[in-house]
Amino acid sequence: MALNPQITNLVIILAFMQISKKVPFDDPNVLNGVRALYVLSNVIIAGIYFYVQAQINKKNDMTVVKYVEPAPVGSGEDPKFVATTVKAYDQEQLKSLFKAQLMGVGMMGFMHLYMQYTNPLLIQSIIPLKGAFEGNLVKIHLLGHPATGDLSRPFKASGGLMGAMQGGEIKTDKKSIEAAERAGRGGVKDE
Repeated sequence: MALNPQITNLVIILAFMQISKKVPFDDPNVLNGVRALYVLSNVIIAGIYFYVQAQINKKNDMTVVKYVEPAPVGSGEDPKFVATTVKAYDQEQLKSLFKAQLMGVGMMGFMHLYMQYTNPLLIQSIIPLKGAFEGNLVKIHLLGHPATGDLSRPFKASGGLMGAMQGGEIKTDKKSIEAAERAGRGGVKDE
């Protein structure tokens, strides 16, 4: 039985918070080692994402994917019909992964360089790397899992607060797709 990724993240965070209390960050060699670990972790993640990008381009899967994207919460907009290809969908998902990684590095840079926090470097060397391997695109294109079930496109929205803020579930049932197509909400995405 596999544990929920959020629970394992919480366990890792709590464990590393205890470990980081014992790490002598005032020693420049230790601090530089932890910085190097953080940089190495982000280089590995970027390498994984570039490999996934190469695999997406190599496979060049032009299978059509149709779904109804929920409207953002509080926007008052209608759900949007989307017709795209597996390749374009995967590229869009990968683009958002790159953005998330850059945002994380930017926030960590601000916290470490400007606010002088050192403890989060240790935790942020592990959690994003673990998260990269738990991502759907990495499971499909790097680890070779079949794109069925939870890995079928479009990917299910993540649960919890972030999933709720995005407006709910992506609808892939025929009735929702046909209704959105007839209503003319959305259209074909650029390839």
